[in-house]
Amino acid sequence: MTQGQTLVFDGVTKRFGAVAAVSDLDFTVAPGRVTGFLGPNGAGKTTTLRMLLGLVSATSGRATIGGQAYADIRQPMLSVGASLEASFHPGRSGRAHLSVVAKAAGIPRERVGAVLEQTGMTPYADRRVGGYSLGMRQRLGLATALLGDPGVLVLDEPINGLDPEGIRWIRSFLRALADEGRTILVSSHLLSEVRQTVDDVVVIAGGRLRYVGGLAALEGAATTGSVVDAPDRAALADALAKAGLTWQANAEGLMVAIEPVEVGRIALAAGVALSALAASGAGLEDEFLALVADPDRGVEGGRA
Repeated sequence: MTQGQTLVFDGVTKRFGAVAAVSDLDFTVAPGRVTGFLGPNGAGKTTTLRMLLGLVSATSGRATIGGQAYADIRQPMLSVGASLEASFHPGRSGRAHLSVVAKAAGIPRERVGAVLEQTGMTPYADRRVGGYSLGMRQRLGLATALLGDPGVLVLDEPINGLDPEGIRWIRSFLRALADEGRTILVSSHLLSEVRQTVDDVVVIAGGRLRYVGGLAALEGAATTGSVVDAPDRAALADALAKAGLTWQANAEGLMVAIEPVEVGRIALAAGVALSALAASGAGLEDEFLALVADPDRGVEGGRA
């Protein structure tokens, strides 16, 4: 395995005619961590990854791997493994596909069996790829990326098409690779798919950065509130008002932007008996969706 290297995106911009697919991206991806590259479909994620891998030329700015452009890396598959929009000859077996790629890249043939075993594909290795499920194709793409035992892995939507068992497997697999010191960059359009895997998050929408930082800061920005009700709702509303709080009434009760324990203390101090009290408000996924929908929304410590 080659050592994990830092990925640097320095003012990366890509225009297709008058359309700016990606605008002025500045962020880094560190070794020994799993970084989630997140955004809705059409946000510019794949275009960004293709620029990193030299498949598309940037209009301006530069994307580098350990200080080098991908095109300048000698034997790049030994340093960088990638799975982007993988296509396979449907008539070839998984083993044959890997053998062809290994030979073209000058990688020892022994690596074919090793990556088949590593990705759980050995039982299906001699089947034709045309008969593979989407999840099996995803694993074959990952096996292809791992052929050179690279220190950097760039994976575009690797969880797409996997069943729950496969999702659990790839989460633990990517974590183990990062723990070895590799640099892992994983794109997804759903935060829920990767939140149990990633350490750092880069959020992009409309081709622009919306957030760069740790997952913990994004989790901290998710608001916690309460829904509360009482047989005497007027008395409850009065107690909340005296505590300096505002609320919004709905069929379930009064919505308040503080945690349930604080609401309970206010009601107890005011002598108001409660009939309902529960947590509500925006969760992490809601915060993520709000972040990509609102260009002016930021997270303290992580605003792009």
